[in-house]
Amino acid sequence: QVDVVESGGGLVQPGGSLRLSCAHYNIIFSISDMGWYRQAPGKQRELVATTGRTTTYADFVKGRFTISRDYGKNTVDLQMNSLEPEDTAVYYCNVVAGNSAYWGQGTQVTVSS
Repeated sequence: QVDVVESGGGLVQPGGSLRLSCAHYNIIFSISDMGWYRQAPGKQRELVATTGRTTTYADFVKGRFTISRDYGKNTVDLQMNSLEPEDTAVYYCNVVAGNSAYWGQGTQVTVSS
């Protein structure tokens, strides 16, 4: 059974930092991309950052967030700095392998004073 598991969400004050981690298990096909998406209440899910042959960031996170992948541990992390209330959302890890995309259950990030 394929598993994609996120961790590291929580409540943080504006200007603070959080680090999200994602690990995947039992994916047998070659992984091309791993990344993070987010979905705020009442909004569509949107790309935050992905990494594979290239690394892509959404415009709204450039300079604040950094995605990093550990090929040996099958993990992808998202370091989030200078967080803003607008970053409040459920963050989802995405793994693309072969012709399939796998999603985690999501981790809540709340930025509030």
